[in-house]
Amino acid sequence: MTLSQHVAVITSDEQALIVASDLAEDFKRDSALRDRERRLPHPELEVFSRSGLWGISVPKAYGGAGVSNVTLAKVIALIAQADGSLGQIPQNHFYALEVLRVNGSEAQKKRLYAEVLAGQRFGNALAELGTKTAHDRVTRLTRDGDGYRINGRKFYATGAIYAQRIPTSVIDENGVQQLAFVPRNSKGLTVIDDWSGFGQRTTGSGSVVFEEVFVAAEDVIPFQTAFERPTPVGPLAQILHAAIDTGIARAAYEDALHFVRTKTRPWIDATHEKASDDPLTLKSFGHLSIRLHAAEALLERAGELLDKAQADTHAESVAAASIAVAEARAISTEISLAAGTTLFELAGSQATLIEHGLDRHWRNARVHTLHDPVRWKYHAVGNYYLNDENPPLRGTI
Repeated sequence: MTLSQHVAVITSDEQALIVASDLAEDFKRDSALRDRERRLPHPELEVFSRSGLWGISVPKAYGGAGVSNVTLAKVIALIAQADGSLGQIPQNHFYALEVLRVNGSEAQKKRLYAEVLAGQRFGNALAELGTKTAHDRVTRLTRDGDGYRINGRKFYATGAIYAQRIPTSVIDENGVQQLAFVPRNSKGLTVIDDWSGFGQRTTGSGSVVFEEVFVAAEDVIPFQTAFERPTPVGPLAQILHAAIDTGIARAAYEDALHFVRTKTRPWIDATHEKASDDPLTLKSFGHLSIRLHAAEALLERAGELLDKAQADTHAESVAAASIAVAEARAISTEISLAAGTTLFELAGSQATLIEHGLDRHWRNARVHTLHDPVRWKYHAVGNYYLNDENPPLRGTI
């Protein structure tokens, strides 16, 4: 883990998209190799950080580009299209920056935003095993002089192994959840590379252990209150997940097109037809392309409504953004899985699919779409339109 020495300054949405597109071309080149060998992308993340893209959501008032959420989602989708793991790694970084924007003090914003613009990456240590529900936390924050001590264990800590700070959800002595931005090199903090997913193999989403880890009071930000009132924190988290799935879907779709155009398939040769003339193949691509375009359109619409919710935050604007993001998340889940599955169906059982790492698209989608249950998003969307019920305030919608 190193800190990027020279970080570019991105000043506009247009520049962010150009930089992301260029980076995606580079990241795509060895994506299959990194997946096959589980080669953690430390060099790629240094390039990613130096590009300035990790600071694009920092508000203009603090020196950042303050890009729209439409642009942020497109950037993540572009990187995820190139590499489904690389697209996942900054998700919690941007999530933590939104919590900072919503709940941080002026002093905390100035200091932590400056660190990000200088090239620091934030990971996460949120989820825990063995709790009654997925939202419960037992990692403790206890007062120690002018600061605090943290004790607990986290899992699925995506980004922690690559980070300079690890935002960590903790329960204080009053039973209230806080977010501690813990320096990665803190004494008593251990990051364990025990992630063994069969998809998104290089996210490094392992475990983090805190044993009497000291954290300064100025590095602790209210967390629970971000969900006790309407804020855009939940939909911001979810639009990034939708962008990841949409990028994976686009990658599978493009690779399926290339495979069918260039590879031999026995059942086509037997009928002396070209793959491009096979009616079942045409139907498959027609079906995929329509749903992929719909997913991309819903992702953009969700970004627009999230922009509105950030600019004018109240119950109705946050609910509208949350529902729009839930719609994008639902369809991106479906199309990412369908695109990877269709690639298998069109390629058949040929070893070429595995040889070229094309199976990684389905594996990446299958793992990432399990992040939180999409079935509850359909429930929330239906309840919103049928019963005029706003969705719950939480990070999963």
